[in-house]
Amino acid sequence: MTEAPPAVGNGTYDVIVLGAGPVGQNAADRARAAGLSVAVVERELVGGECSYWACVPSKALLRPVIAVADARRVEGARQAVTGRIDTDGVFARRNRYVTDWDDSGQAHWVKSIGADLFRGQGRLDGPRRVTVTRDDGARQTLTARHAVALATGSRPALPEIPGVDEARPWTNRQGTDSSTVPGRLVIIGGGGVGVEMATLWQGLGSHVTLLARRRLLPRMEPFVGELIGQSLTEAGADVRTGAQVTALRRPDPRGPVTLTLDDGSELTADEVLFATGRTPATEDIGLDTVGLTPGSWLEVDTTCLVQGVDGEWLYALGDINHRALLTHQGKYQARTAGDAIGARAAGRPLDDGPWGDHATTADQHAVPQVFFTDPEAAAVGLTAEQAERAGYHARSIDLNFNAAQGANLFADDYQGHARLVIDLDRDILLGVTFVGPGVSELLHSATVAVAGEVPLKRLRHAVAPFPTVSEIWLFLLAACQKADNG
Repeated sequence: MTEAPPAVGNGTYDVIVLGAGPVGQNAADRARAAGLSVAVVERELVGGECSYWACVPSKALLRPVIAVADARRVEGARQAVTGRIDTDGVFARRNRYVTDWDDSGQAHWVKSIGADLFRGQGRLDGPRRVTVTRDDGARQTLTARHAVALATGSRPALPEIPGVDEARPWTNRQGTDSSTVPGRLVIIGGGGVGVEMATLWQGLGSHVTLLARRRLLPRMEPFVGELIGQSLTEAGADVRTGAQVTALRRPDPRGPVTLTLDDGSELTADEVLFATGRTPATEDIGLDTVGLTPGSWLEVDTTCLVQGVDGEWLYALGDINHRALLTHQGKYQARTAGDAIGARAAGRPLDDGPWGDHATTADQHAVPQVFFTDPEAAAVGLTAEQAERAGYHARSIDLNFNAAQGANLFADDYQGHARLVIDLDRDILLGVTFVGPGVSELLHSATVAVAGEVPLKRLRHAVAPFPTVSEIWLFLLAACQKADNG
C-alpha cells in the first residue's frame, strides 16, 4: 500500500489510527499483524512529539552533558576534560537524531507495514467515521469496520498567569529544538521535563534558575529530588522550591523577560520555559460527535476501550487516557490494544492467544520511569508513601550506592541512593527507586522483579555480576534479610 492519493473520496478500513507517533505506530503494527487493513492519519510529522520535540531530541542533547559529567567523576579522565562543551556539535548530534525534522523515513515505515498514510487533521464524524482535512482544505471521509484508535498525545499546559502570552515562553518544543543557548534561562516546574531541561541547559552554558512550587520530582521518593537539586546547585543552577510566578512582562519581543514571584521579588531572563504539565490533544478531534467532551482526558478499560461509547470500537492510547504520560507505557498500551482489536475483529475471546489472559490487558502494576538528569533518577512501582496510603503492610530498605564496589569503580565518590519497598505479607517488591549516575540501566531488572512479583527468597538467587553498579541488588537483598532477622 502507498501514501493515500490526493484525490478526495471515501475509504473503508478495518482500523483507523489517529496519530502517527510511537503509540499510533505500534497500534497500526499490531493491527496489521492481525491481518487487518489500517489507515493512519497524522496532522504534523510522522513520528510525533516523542521523535522530534521530546524523548529523542532531549536525550540526544543530554547525553553529551552527562558524558562530560561522568568523565569528570573519574581521576585521570577528568584531567582530559577541558574547556566548554561544543554546543554546535551537540546541536548537530540532536539534528541527526531527529533527522532534521524530516519524517520521510518514518512515513516510509508506516507504508512498509502495509498501512495507508493520510496527512491532515483527523476528526471523528460519528461512530466509526473519521474526516481528514488536508492543508489545502480538501476533505476525505474514512470508515472503520472494527475500530478507531485515538493516539493524538498531549500538549504543554500553560498556566493562566498575567503576561504569559506577551512573554512568548518556551515549552518542551523550544527547549529541545533551539540551537541557541540563552544566557539566562528560567524554568518553571520541578517535574521530569523541568529537571531534565535544567540539567541540559545548565550543562550547555546557560545560567538556569529552576522554580518549583513543591519539591523536585514530587511523585518520586523525596531523596531523589534532594540529590538532583543538590547536583544542579553544585553545577551553578539556582534551584528554588516553594516558589510561584505571579506575572510576566516582555514589552520588547526581542528583549528579556521579567518574572514577578509570589514573594514580590523579580527575576530577569533571556528566555523562560514552562514545564507545568500537559493537557490532552483532544479538543479538535470530534469527540462531541460520539457523546464525549472535547479537550478531556479519556477514561478507558484495560484494553484501552473508551468508556461511555457504545459498540466496542473506540480506543484511546497513550497520553490521552492519562494513565501514564510515558512513551514506553503508551507503546505497551498500543500493543495490547492492537491485540484486543484483532481478537474482537476475529470474534475470538480476548484470552485466546499465546499470552493467555494477559495478552490484551494493559495494567498499571509496574510503571517504570526514568529521568536523565545528573544524577539519573529511575523508579518502578510504588513509593513508600504510596504503599502506606494503599494499605500495604510494607517496609522500606535503603542503601547508598557506595556499598557496591561497582559503583565506586564507575565514579570516584559515587553519590547515589537506592530504596526497595517490600510487601511483608507476600515477600515481594512493591516498588524500587534508584538515583545515581548510570542507574537508568538498572531499572529493567527492577521492573521485571516488580511486574513478575518475584518472591525475595527467589530473587536472592539472581546473582549480580561483580564489579558492576547492579551489585547494589546483592546488598539490598542482604539488608532485607538482616531486617527480617532483626
